[in-house]
Amino acid sequence: MNAPFRHVALIGKYQATAARERDAVIEGIAAFLESRGCTVVLERGSAECGEDGVPRAGRWPVLTVPEIGEQCDLGLVVGGDGTMLGIGRQLARYGVPLIGINRGRLGFVTDIPLEHYEATLTPMLAGDYEEDHRSLIQARVMRAGEVVFTAQAMNDVVVNRGATSGMVELRVSVGGHLVANQRADGLIIATPTGSTAYALSAGGPMLHPSIPGWVMVPIAPHTLSNRPILLPDAEEISVEVVGGRDASANFDMQSLASLAHGDQVLVRRSEHRVRFLHPRGWSYFDTLRKKLHWNEGGS
Repeated sequence: MNAPFRHVALIGKYQATAARERDAVIEGIAAFLESRGCTVVLERGSAECGEDGVPRAGRWPVLTVPEIGEQCDLGLVVGGDGTMLGIGRQLARYGVPLIGINRGRLGFVTDIPLEHYEATLTPMLAGDYEEDHRSLIQARVMRAGEVVFTAQAMNDVVVNRGATSGMVELRVSVGGHLVANQRADGLIIATPTGSTAYALSAGGPMLHPSIPGWVMVPIAPHTLSNRPILLPDAEEISVEVVGGRDASANFDMQSLASLAHGDQVLVRRSEHRVRFLHPRGWSYFDTLRKKLHWNEGGS
């Protein structure tokens, strides 16, 4: 049994169009946490803002993400996987664990159904849970020997061709060794967490979260033998743009860098990891079976 949680940050994507419903959910969860002896705060971006941009948090204090990292011992994320990815990248450096209550559709990492949160959270808040660590990508864009862009990714780094251009040609190296020059619509480098996202839809394999590796998946490759490959995450991956127009790099589809010929996207394992907490008895395979609808119609 782990130590119970006492200082909990509530984090949820604020949407003004559904403010009343969303606020009712947040208020209900906050009241539940307080009934369990927790001190509750709201993440600044999760609080309703007025026309002046000032958060309207009601009776709960509002903290920035760095303040949450320094002061709170748990983050409770209410929303979908996109919300969890965003806060996970920001809080990883502080080591604050995260629990996800699913208001989205898939919910690979926000795995507690909203309608069951009270029964599920009660033992977890008391210290009875499973802990799951997820790797992060640290990426740099190099131009003429200088760093022009940096970003972190929890799911993937994607190098894409322009919307109206043809294929891009990419020179890929791993650990300083040339792998190949690839002509394709793009290339995905995904963490195990991201292996069930864009990489999966592009034909890549699913990686168990405990595997210390990346999956590299070409997008619509010119050569049929250019297939997905599993790589160790201890090696730095270099993707250099050598042909094509209007290429760009996306990091969790949130940050975007425009790329020119000769630019290199360097990908390595971050020194930080995201800490997810799950109910006792949680299994990654249960999640896959439920979210991907495996064995439907079976016993």
